[in-house]
Amino acid sequence: MPEFSISRRLKSFTYAFHGAWVMLKSQHNAWIHAAATAVVIAGGVVCEIGRHDWALLTFAIGLVWLAEALNTAIEFLADEVSQERRDRIGKAKDVAAFGVLAGAITAAIIGAIVFLPHILPTE
Repeated sequence: MPEFSISRRLKSFTYAFHGAWVMLKSQHNAWIHAAATAVVIAGGVVCEIGRHDWALLTFAIGLVWLAEALNTAIEFLADEVSQERRDRIGKAKDVAAFGVLAGAITAAIIGAIVFLPHILPTE
């Protein structure tokens, strides 16, 4: 194993940001996630939510982006292995897609818990 190097650690951030760019360029659902992220952040600012609500929203946003990134990586790897229809590769892609859906549903529920009290009248 090579010695620890700050410059190599910083270079790893470059790879990660490149991965984000690849995902945004190639995945239409990532555009939806980006728009939703912007709307949620703007909503949090407008509603002047507290730090605990910000923590919940940050978790929800991160969960969705994590799921989308893993799904994209699985799709790229699966497509590299084989372009032909293969049952197990199809199942792997379907399960990864469900991971994104589960994360998005969870994020929507968290969003409702955070924002509904600010939107609905209390009386």
